[in-house]
Amino acid sequence: MIKPDTLRAAEAHLRARDARMARLIDTYGPCTLGRTRRDPFHVLCNSIISQQLSAKAADTIQARVAAATGAGKRFEPAHFTAAEHAQLRACGLSNAKATWLRALADAAESGTLDFARLKKMDDEAAIEALDALPGIGRWTAEMFLIFALDRLDIFAMGDVGLRNGLNRLHHGGEKLDDDATRAITANWAPYRSVGSWYLWRVIDGDMAGWD
Repeated sequence: MIKPDTLRAAEAHLRARDARMARLIDTYGPCTLGRTRRDPFHVLCNSIISQQLSAKAADTIQARVAAATGAGKRFEPAHFTAAEHAQLRACGLSNAKATWLRALADAAESGTLDFARLKKMDDEAAIEALDALPGIGRWTAEMFLIFALDRLDIFAMGDVGLRNGLNRLHHGGEKLDDDATRAITANWAPYRSVGSWYLWRVIDGDMAGWD
């Protein structure tokens, strides 16, 4: 969990470094990132399910998978090792995502995926370790760092929502290139995750499920 005092310091920093971000903070109020502790395996599964889907579609499929596997509110490795591939596909998962979820569960149960070890790594080392797993690319790893490990200084360059939000905030909706995007978000360091939280609200409105 992220302490409220840390988030208030982040907001003050963002206000001082980016006048347009200050207006977002005024609009959406205090950041609630990391308000509750999130189970790392559950977050990683949800990130895989959500790849290339809208928030609404992802929520629908997550609910189907949870019901089919008996997971309830939290996915655990046993839910996927016990599930048949066809059962997962019937929930609306692609063939690849169903395969990746089962492989992820196997890795967690075997110890290949060690969340305690990941917590001790710096951001780039953790991203590299996650990226080596089936179905985990850089975006999924970055979402995991933000929402499961409470890392405060992540900006996912490959996140279309973030890029569109930044384009709207700083360039009238027209596309900023990578160098310009990095230059703007570098001013937010070491609180780029908090800046990202506000940008997601520009695009998606209230995303309470990601708090």
